[in-house]
Amino acid sequence: MSLRFGWSFTIGAFLLVLASISKSSHAARIVVGDSQHWRFGFNYSDWALKNAPFYQHDTLVFMYDPPSNTTFPHSVYLLKNLRSYLACDFKKAKLVGNVMQGGGNGLQFALKKRKPHYFACGERNGVHCKFGLMKFPVLPKRRCHA
Repeated sequence: MSLRFGWSFTIGAFLLVLASISKSSHAARIVVGDSQHWRFGFNYSDWALKNAPFYQHDTLVFMYDPPSNTTFPHSVYLLKNLRSYLACDFKKAKLVGNVMQGGGNGLQFALKKRKPHYFACGERNGVHCKFGLMKFPVLPKRRCHA
């Protein structure tokens, strides 16, 4: 192998690694439900599976209209664990977005920790969650830097 080829190969490999680092090091802004936003009647568990993987430091954006005569109220809760998620038990859940916070640019939730996050709508005693549609889990992965 010639010295010139060796250097060209090394520089090319370095540039590929550098490109993958810059591409993968940016956190994403992800609208939950895409164009459907956060609404009753859409299967968010399927959506999450199709849009996985999610990464640490990505931001989920929940967009929903404030309650009115024509829209149901929605909220965003972070459920404590898998058991509370499966049962739609909101007793120890944390409210992260009330019925008014989804308008405009939406409610933003940064996935800061690499741990399971269980999201659900808690309105009407959790009935939207209990139908099995307005809830989804996320387990953010570490973003690859090389």
